[in-house]
Amino acid sequence: MSDTQNLIENRPPSVATLFIERVAATPDADAFRYPVPPASGHGPDTWHSLTWGATAERVYAIAAGLIALGVQPEERVALASSTRIEWILADLGVMCAGAATTTIYPSTNADESVFILSDSGSRVLIAEDAAQLAKVRAHRTELPELTHVVVIEAADAVPEPGDPEGWVLSLDAVEKLGGQELAARPGVVRERIDALKADQLATLIYTSGTTGRPKGVRLRHDSWSYMAKAMAGTGLISAEDVQYLWLPLAHVFGKMLTSGQIEVGHVTAVDGRVDKIIENLPVVRPTYMAAVPRIFEKVYNGVAAKARAGGAAKYRIFKWAAGVARESARVSQENFQRTGNSSLPFALAAKHKVADALVFAKIREAFGGRLRAAVSGSAALAPEISYFFSGAGVPILEGYGLTETSAACFVNPGLALRTGTVGKPMPGTEVRIADDGEILIRNPAVMVGYHGLPDKTAEVLEEDGWFHTGDIGELSTDGYLKITDRKKDLIKTSGGKYVSPAEVETQFKAVCPFVSNILVIGGGRNFCSALITLDEPTIMEWAAEHNLGGKSYAEVMAAPETERLIDGYVQRLNDGLQRWQAIRKFRLLPRDLDIEHGELTPSLKLKRPVVEREYSGLIEDMYAGTRES
Repeated sequence: MSDTQNLIENRPPSVATLFIERVAATPDADAFRYPVPPASGHGPDTWHSLTWGATAERVYAIAAGLIALGVQPEERVALASSTRIEWILADLGVMCAGAATTTIYPSTNADESVFILSDSGSRVLIAEDAAQLAKVRAHRTELPELTHVVVIEAADAVPEPGDPEGWVLSLDAVEKLGGQELAARPGVVRERIDALKADQLATLIYTSGTTGRPKGVRLRHDSWSYMAKAMAGTGLISAEDVQYLWLPLAHVFGKMLTSGQIEVGHVTAVDGRVDKIIENLPVVRPTYMAAVPRIFEKVYNGVAAKARAGGAAKYRIFKWAAGVARESARVSQENFQRTGNSSLPFALAAKHKVADALVFAKIREAFGGRLRAAVSGSAALAPEISYFFSGAGVPILEGYGLTETSAACFVNPGLALRTGTVGKPMPGTEVRIADDGEILIRNPAVMVGYHGLPDKTAEVLEEDGWFHTGDIGELSTDGYLKITDRKKDLIKTSGGKYVSPAEVETQFKAVCPFVSNILVIGGGRNFCSALITLDEPTIMEWAAEHNLGGKSYAEVMAAPETERLIDGYVQRLNDGLQRWQAIRKFRLLPRDLDIEHGELTPSLKLKRPVVEREYSGLIEDMYAGTRES
């Protein structure tokens, strides 16, 4: 038995035990760094540090405070907040109190927030601010089980007439209450941790469904202790790492990253403000970070736009360097796969050295200068973008997993990464491909089931533990997995041809540097079409250079010049597609798709039915006068 297998098989029942061990092993080492904005509201943030020992003090105070409020083991405590240090402290506090965290995205509307709180039977809500408090206050009578709302921003924890006594209180107040509880009963938190069982409910995460109400995914404590050990077992993270964590912590990916951090003991810099990423990277100087493909697409488009704005000569240099990066990454991967050596031929290595001095070094510096690798998940990353970053010295390791599998169950293995795949199984994960191409997963991180939905659980979870992912994929002889599409998203044209929308969409993102979102349509139709949105900063910069300056985004999108520009990229896309996959018509939308309008999930996945319903008029217009047969 290997050391990794031994660690996984002999894992503790909960990450809470790993947390105790981590605090005991490195109490004075930095655990977290987080920004504190200046009191004046102007100027740069000040970054503060929290050691593992100081983290434990706050975590145990929160845990004891929740116990003092009457929270019992496995009872749900909901968290509605953006990514910030208090989110992590509260989540760990809930775990150490033996309760279960229910996550709610701060962007979730009041109706769905109330549904999640009610369906989960949450006893306490930890809300970020007045906005999150207001969502539940207006519906308090619909939530009889919700006994307290704990507000992170102390100034927003203001009771109103009609609130029950003690219904609203601040997180500070809970920590003080916890301090009193610990003074009276010093062992109360440790007793809860020691009583935790592997199959006890730890987390209830509601999937952002594209139709109907979201389903609550029940994940055990054992899921996270397994995930912590499996992450460490990949060898991709170590105690010397600095992680930059900005992903939504309501997403399963965030919980996985914090579990792995506790196991190895590295530092995590926490700041969920997406608009601060570019500013934070040179300050944090991470050695690794995780993101969704849209972030890498935006960075790539931004770099290309900056080069274009620098004039024709600078743009020619960028395009040449981008070609060198892609060729170098391809050759390097092919050589490593064949010989175990990723070195480049002399001529290509010479070109890469020049391109590195002119372009690549600046890209690495923009990421902080120390980034070993970035991890990408949630959706497919265009191979051309992946090759570009890998060739520039910022390898992107694609992984794969679902909420139902406690996040990643596959990841690309560092130097042996293979672009276009999601890598190899995490230690302790089994995989098989069903007769219809569906990917089936079995490991300790697979969910117990959907909360209160036994019929829905039975549809995807077999009695022997195999989970049906709903994704179609191919497995190489040496264990690399390639995702080809969602089973339910494959479309069949009226001519009987199957088309993978995701595959076409990913290829277009590699071809067109202006695209933000694209949705391919064609199910039951006699040809494929697309709805397209463009990245606003990039297209507005182009517009200013093409006599469209001063116009709004919507006006630029409606301009004939913009349509001609994008039509050129659509034709380039079509040159590489089969006839039945080709985009025959497209429409540019007057605004980008977003979470607020319900068109994207919080992890930036397209909600296809929502978009198709909202823009049904444009879709029908594209097919008007065509014969549907």
